[in-house]
Amino acid sequence: MTRNINIKMPDKVKKIVGILYRSNHEAFIVGGCVRDSILGIKPKDWDITTSAEPEEIIELFNSEGCTTVPTGIKHGTITVVIEKEPFEITTYRIDGEYKDSRHPSEVKFTKSLEEDLKRRDYTINAMAYNDKVGLVDYFNGQEDIDKKLIRAVGEPKKRLEEDALRMLRAHRFSAQLGFKIEKETSEAIKALSVNIRQVSIERIREEFNKILLSNNLVQLFQLYENGLLQHFFGELANCFERSKKKGDISIYSHVYLIELLQSIEKELSLRWAILINYINEFSYNLEDTLVKPNQCKYSTTSQDCASNILKRMKYDNKTIERVLVLAKYQEVIISDKVAIKRILNTTGIENFKALVEIKEAKIKLQSENDINEGMKEIVRIKEEFYEIISSNQCFTIKDLAVKGEDIIKLGVKPGKFIGEILNTLLDMVINEPEINEKHILIGKVKEQMDTREI
Repeated sequence: MTRNINIKMPDKVKKIVGILYRSNHEAFIVGGCVRDSILGIKPKDWDITTSAEPEEIIELFNSEGCTTVPTGIKHGTITVVIEKEPFEITTYRIDGEYKDSRHPSEVKFTKSLEEDLKRRDYTINAMAYNDKVGLVDYFNGQEDIDKKLIRAVGEPKKRLEEDALRMLRAHRFSAQLGFKIEKETSEAIKALSVNIRQVSIERIREEFNKILLSNNLVQLFQLYENGLLQHFFGELANCFERSKKKGDISIYSHVYLIELLQSIEKELSLRWAILINYINEFSYNLEDTLVKPNQCKYSTTSQDCASNILKRMKYDNKTIERVLVLAKYQEVIISDKVAIKRILNTTGIENFKALVEIKEAKIKLQSENDINEGMKEIVRIKEEFYEIISSNQCFTIKDLAVKGEDIIKLGVKPGKFIGEILNTLLDMVINEPEINEKHILIGKVKEQMDTREI
């Protein structure tokens, strides 16, 4: 089925399509770029599908002076570089059997665009377009866009059995686009959810990240409802299970969690810190907590549990460290400037700002009276924080007016004791900012060296 619709393609994409057509090959933009163009979203990538076979693509574009890279030649994909910009061109194909629930064991090239589109995951991704033919939409993808539906191409169970990651992608598209997963497709996900275990945790993590950074975080709960979350993030699934059973509307409710996450900046570490804190705050008791293979054992400390979750999902160390800091300190009471400086010493400025943002978001979900009182506290914390920063008050060892070498000159041997002295001086200065003068601190060291009180 073709439809009259106009998609403005970049000049380089038009050039690629034109080169293929002039050599008697069909060529279309396909997939996400077509979907996003219809939705008025600027595509991130422009994928091209063609009746030309890989060797023909290479020969043709090499003759045009372009660089070609056989990035996925086995599956018919060639990367063509035009003016330093790469574009993927893939031959129409029919996929063979998916033996590992992820990749076809073989592919067969075809001259039929319909056959190629038939193998794709969802109707909204199974459309093709060029300026000559217009929109090619055999599976009513544009209608499903109008209805805001995520629907599998063909028989849902077969489509999802082929590639288990497609189940998570359905939820990701739903989260990013605000679409609903069509009933039969959703039922197929529930039936096949255990197959997600066959997907690498790295691929799961990337899809989960996109859901977590979306505007439609109810999909976190839908992942649980469709049985996917249980297989890679059992700790959160367990919380949702108990929240659902109890009909809880407190801070342990999944509704509260979703509202809180959506009120926070779209920054991965912040949102993960809230998830971790939600799990840690949830009142587990051993009688009704089922510890599964992909869950922490709750006899470990909260920090260990958080670390285990993030390491299991193979986040990088920098992300793990930031999440652990934000999770650990988001419930700490910030009573005065001294408390602010002590937290700053551990977290740093950017993490402290993030902690205040999380606190503010939590306050705004409270009752009106509590909001008023809580926001007064937030204003105070922000004012005191900015005063500390603007007046260059000391809150780390490197801000002290004395350095390790100054203490060594007093006759203290280099070693662990130097660090102890500096930490003691920092504690004094945090309480009394005015004593952060070199001569005063040197005097403090001299006074107490003999007694080893410092």
